[in-house]
Amino acid sequence: MLTTILAALVPIALLIGLGAALRRGGFLSAAFWPQAERLAYYVLLPALLLHGLGTARLDGVPVAALALVLVLSTTAVAAVLIALRPRLDLDGAAFTSVFQGGVRFNNYVGVSAAAGLFGAQGIAMAAVANAAIVPTVNVLCVLVFARFGRAGRPSLAGLLRQIALNPLVLGSLGGILLQASHVPLPFGIEPVLRALGQASLPLGLLCVGAALDFGAARHWLRPVLTASAVKFGLMPAATVLACLALGLRGPAAATALLFQTLPTASSAYIMARQLGGDAPLMAGITAVQTVLAAAALPLVMMGLLSLAGLD
Repeated sequence: MLTTILAALVPIALLIGLGAALRRGGFLSAAFWPQAERLAYYVLLPALLLHGLGTARLDGVPVAALALVLVLSTTAVAAVLIALRPRLDLDGAAFTSVFQGGVRFNNYVGVSAAAGLFGAQGIAMAAVANAAIVPTVNVLCVLVFARFGRAGRPSLAGLLRQIALNPLVLGSLGGILLQASHVPLPFGIEPVLRALGQASLPLGLLCVGAALDFGAARHWLRPVLTASAVKFGLMPAATVLACLALGLRGPAAATALLFQTLPTASSAYIMARQLGGDAPLMAGITAVQTVLAAAALPLVMMGLLSLAGLD
């Protein structure tokens, strides 16, 4: 398990480092990065979600129980974070970054690790995890940005419009509808979506690296530690409790715990930049959690699965 997880994390860390080097070295102009972030958020990431969720094979997967465990644990932790917000001594934009750092996940690492641990069954369970968590997380994050982000509070109609038109929500729902309807993608569309989705992962991580501002690191310590404690402590614990309550065991329980212990994704930075969050802090949380995950993922998974008797 340790080797599989490290194999998925090392390329992520290297791509973040490359993005930082490209930005500091001036190889690409400063004007490139905002446009790259926009491309990733509105085109590449939605294509990744639409293709991944729409083409997954789900034979033999306990879809309902696995999805319910993931949705319940995610919403429970989100509620705890919002309840704790007055005690965190953070401005609204910084809180949106801590919130994302606590609830978002890197599906690239998740799919890679699930495939390495459980083969084809792991890929199918990873698809269910994406279908359950991605829409849940993106709706929750849009609500949190609407309430605490720098863009200000929209009206109810404006809030509903933000959720309905959010490209990540649309990509997720489109993939779920394709999966549920069993309608194949039109000829030639599937490889296009697959190629666009594959491009989203390296570009998003390069943008995260480019946004890192180590000069502001002294201001990051508390929010980074808070987000990481939620991600690697509270979220896994909530997931184990949900597994016990719903009777989910074996590879499905391990997959649920894997996805809920993943470091936050590069899409969190893209969303922070686009919706009025604290993007530099979000980049710092993403980078730190990626490093911490190398130790936290195997320790949390093996420890909690064994302790709870879910293995």
